Amino acid sequence: MKIFKNLYNYRELLKTSIKKDIGGKYKHSFFGVLWSFLNPLLQIAVYAIIFPLIMKNEIPNYTVYMVCGLIPWNFFVTAVNRSSFTIIENGNILKKVFFPREILPISLVTSEAINFVISSLIILAFTLIQGINLTWVVILYPVILIVQYIVILAISFIVSSITVYFRDLQHFLGILLQLLFYATPIVYSIDVIPQQFQWILKINPMTYIIDAYRAIFYNTTMPDMKILAIVFAIGIICLIIGYCIFNKLQKKFAEEL
Repeated sequence: MKIFKNLYNYRELLKTSIKKDIGGKYKHSFFGVLWSFLNPLLQIAVYAIIFPLIMKNEIPNYTVYMVCGLIPWNFFVTAVNRSSFTIIENGNILKKVFFPREILPISLVTSEAINFVISSLIILAFTLIQGINLTWVVILYPVILIVQYIVILAISFIVSSITVYFRDLQHFLGILLQLLFYATPIVYSIDVIPQQFQWILKINPMTYIIDAYRAIFYNTTMPDMKILAIVFAIGIICLIIGYCIFNKLQKKFAEEL
């Protein structure tokens, strides 16, 4: 219960940190918060041209299909990448001021979740443009978001603490996430993968999270709630393990920084 007590006692710091992260991300940028839309839109434009035209992808309403995978993926990869150096980035503050160190990865993942919610308007726009009639299942969006948030936070606790001691993890993480992109059905359907290799996608939690987003936006059907519940349960277990690792390693953060 220590983490909940710390978060409550330092709730103002947590809120300030989230606001600072959201506001500071595009602080000196001409387009500002519009980059939350422009970055994914540029990616969508590239993939929408390459895969349907060059690679002869025949998935119906491919742009919507791809957007439902790409936007959640961007949330995942950005949050994990940024969390890997959040402790190092705030090293000077950590050595001067006492506050619960877990606030750093939590505020970062939360701010990226807010950016994701804003970017999700892109998914909504493409579904409406393509004439897909949304149904009541879209109200399950927050449920899927919570599951994804838990999974990302679990990973963030682990990578943010280990990177303090092993700086090369940032570089390994970049390569791993690139490989994971192709091991996630974002720009292709899982059906095109040979049966003997599909297990790689099935052990990837992002496969099921993206499938859930596609269910409510692309297929307008109920996501597999049983699978989501399993991913959520595994996410909670990993979150507890991740926090234990973070809590153990944070004792020497100041010395390493």
